[in-house]
Amino acid sequence: MNAAETRTLLAALDAALARGQRAAIATVVQVWGSAYRREGTRMLVLDDGAQVCMLSGGCLEAEVVEAALEVIASGEARVVHYDLTEDATWGLGLGCGGSVDVRIERVDPDDEVTRGWLTALRSGQAAALVQPLEGPGRLLLVPDAAGEVQVSGQLPGGTPPEVLTLAQARLAAREPRAARAELPDGQALFIDLNAPAPELLIYGAGHDAVPLSAQAVALGYQVTVVDARAAFLTPGRFPGARLQLLATDQLDALSVSPRTQAVIMNHHLDRDRECLWHALGSPAAYVGVLGPRSRTQGLLDTLEGEGHVCTPEQLERLHSPVGLGIGAEAPEEVALSILAELMAWRRGGSGRPLNGLEGRIHQPQMGEALTY
Repeated sequence: MNAAETRTLLAALDAALARGQRAAIATVVQVWGSAYRREGTRMLVLDDGAQVCMLSGGCLEAEVVEAALEVIASGEARVVHYDLTEDATWGLGLGCGGSVDVRIERVDPDDEVTRGWLTALRSGQAAALVQPLEGPGRLLLVPDAAGEVQVSGQLPGGTPPEVLTLAQARLAAREPRAARAELPDGQALFIDLNAPAPELLIYGAGHDAVPLSAQAVALGYQVTVVDARAAFLTPGRFPGARLQLLATDQLDALSVSPRTQAVIMNHHLDRDRECLWHALGSPAAYVGVLGPRSRTQGLLDTLEGEGHVCTPEQLERLHSPVGLGIGAEAPEEVALSILAELMAWRRGGSGRPLNGLEGRIHQPQMGEALTY
């Protein structure tokens, strides 16, 4: 579930709680075969039957709302199994060839773990919520700025250290994903994750940076646009983005993390060269350069002539030309090409057409439970 969907869900939840309404959150906790969404996808259901966000393409929602209203009334969390196959006995008959388990829980804003989890979701802070698929108990893990994990709540019979290790490893992944764990005693746990929004750093505020920023914001990215030209860096051109007015010799003032994906598109050789050296020397995990490969090689050759020799590790992070080969021409199409490659890179996708692709469309997350 991306950051934009999470913001939408939380805004609706906060508004409902302020009106005195009760609510439940339904979360996909396991998928078998084909399904529209993956584990960790959430939907909000209010006590009047209203829903916010979706768990599928529209095929499950009515059934989930019905179950969620029962959970809201009883206060007892439950896991419901939905079969999406052609011969589904309960009448959907969708022919998707898969099935899903959905955990539904009433929101209790006075509960310590719930408050902490909602706070992490609102702030975009890394956190892991560990919940038994059957029975009571919940555990919240929130890494602090020093890297220490703050733990609240409890699980029945204590918390195996392996659960903490798994949750921390998942949070440290390039694209943190939910996980199902099965303990030696047979207890099944669902580890839901919240991660900070992915970061996109755009070097250059030209005409083609505008749709790239807009589309990235819509996909939940934290976008930063940097340029030395004040007339180009305006909120009207880049709504929702952070704007940084910096000359190329001031780029060290930028905040760059291992979660940053950088795209260089100044359309100016000197600025592109300086930005390329800055990006490769930063912790950014992905560095893309707009334009033909020969142009990027020329930038690297000039840098080498200036004594700036890139290491193999730096070059492994370099993507040139940036984007997938979809025949893009217009700026909006180029933005789509770039963001498609970024998503494939983050989530381990091939970037190839699904037609004719053998095997899984999605990387397996939980088809087989993690065991100890």
